[in-house]
Amino acid sequence: MAISSAPTTAVSNLRQMIQRTAKHAQTQVSLKQMVEFGSKPSPTTILRATQFIHHELPIRIAKRVVELESLPYNLSSMSSIKTVTEWYHQSFADLASFPAPEEFGIPRKLLREQSFEKEDAKTAFEERQVQRYCNPLEDETALKEVNEYNAKFMECLEVIKRRHDPVALNMAQGIQELKDHWKATKSNPVLAASSRQMDMTARAFKRTHPSLYPSQLLKNPDAAANLLPTDLQSFLDRFYMSRIGIRMLIGQHVALTKASLGKSTFPSDHVGIICTKTSIRDVVTQAYDNAIGVLQNASGVLNPPDIKMYIGSSTCAKNDVNFMYVPSHLHHCLFELFKNSLRATVERYGLDADGEYPPIKVVVAEGNEDITIKISDEGGGIRRSGLPLIWTYLYTTAEKQELESNLYNDFRAPMAGFGYGLPLSRLYSRYWGGDLRVISMEGFGTDAYLHLNRLSNCDEPLPS
Repeated sequence: MAISSAPTTAVSNLRQMIQRTAKHAQTQVSLKQMVEFGSKPSPTTILRATQFIHHELPIRIAKRVVELESLPYNLSSMSSIKTVTEWYHQSFADLASFPAPEEFGIPRKLLREQSFEKEDAKTAFEERQVQRYCNPLEDETALKEVNEYNAKFMECLEVIKRRHDPVALNMAQGIQELKDHWKATKSNPVLAASSRQMDMTARAFKRTHPSLYPSQLLKNPDAAANLLPTDLQSFLDRFYMSRIGIRMLIGQHVALTKASLGKSTFPSDHVGIICTKTSIRDVVTQAYDNAIGVLQNASGVLNPPDIKMYIGSSTCAKNDVNFMYVPSHLHHCLFELFKNSLRATVERYGLDADGEYPPIKVVVAEGNEDITIKISDEGGGIRRSGLPLIWTYLYTTAEKQELESNLYNDFRAPMAGFGYGLPLSRLYSRYWGGDLRVISMEGFGTDAYLHLNRLSNCDEPLPS
């Protein structure tokens, strides 16, 4: 049942519960911690993970609801943003109403004691204490009931994940709706700020840092019209970083639960969706092949630029580098970088150079703390004044495309036209303690440096 159709009192109670839950602290999890926890996904282990997720997800969801309902520039009133907010409301309600473990006949000794400190299930749900992602002692008591409870919670998470699949699309539509409103009413706050010659008290920069955009860009009406105020930019960074974390927890928990129930298996080098021996060469090759496919569909190029890869250190070359990571996250970043390099190269040299394009060069350097992947192209580079723009949402020099849900999901962005690729890729890299940097030489090409933390010990950078 949709939140909007629920009785007024129920909606009011839910909103109050969300407000209270949003005040609780989130619990960060590291990649290493996830692997250590899920290496042996027994029913009892998954039961503890279920308790942790049931405690943690409502907090993360509630914080996003509170922010979605109080966005600046009247963004909260855009129809697409309202839809996203309702999805978050409904997911919170699903978790809040999920049955307590004792209703499945699970003995108290298998559960964390704080689950039973309150007799009222609603009060226990709200007055939560910090849970930890840790392995319990094995106990085969009530195995049937434990499996049933784990399976029901997994089904709840799968419903939530499917509900939120189109969130990125709807957020992009909501931002576009706001920009269309600004255009129709001639009320773009960035243009207003630029017309005041960088007045620091301008409304668009009251709570932000105007240095994010070079002054010469703000003097260009065409560029300024496509920029978002920096507080909206910051909101999108927080929102999408939180979304990455939520989907990581759900994806990992569902994979581990299915394995514990015997419904699926994962390779020996995987723990859920985490690969303990992620192959840099394999992910680079797959991401490049996928980017080539998108390029050929978009431009008709028959013989695209080749790839030249070097892996190793200054003293010796290696065939591959393996480390603990989430392959889908790495693929997302590499795919975005490759499609940008391919597009720039083809646009610079034209279709007449088909088969004679300069190669895309990939250098993989293995350090003690980081693994760095450098992707270099000869696509003409980016103007130095325009470099800050590549990290802004919905700013793009590519030809606009229609927003279609079958083209836009977590790990398969369209060829170009939305301006989400690089900002999201940088968030994915930072989520596990890495980073993404771009250095350009206008008139020649661009070097992108993807830094990855090989120690796997960084906690999630959860936004407040």
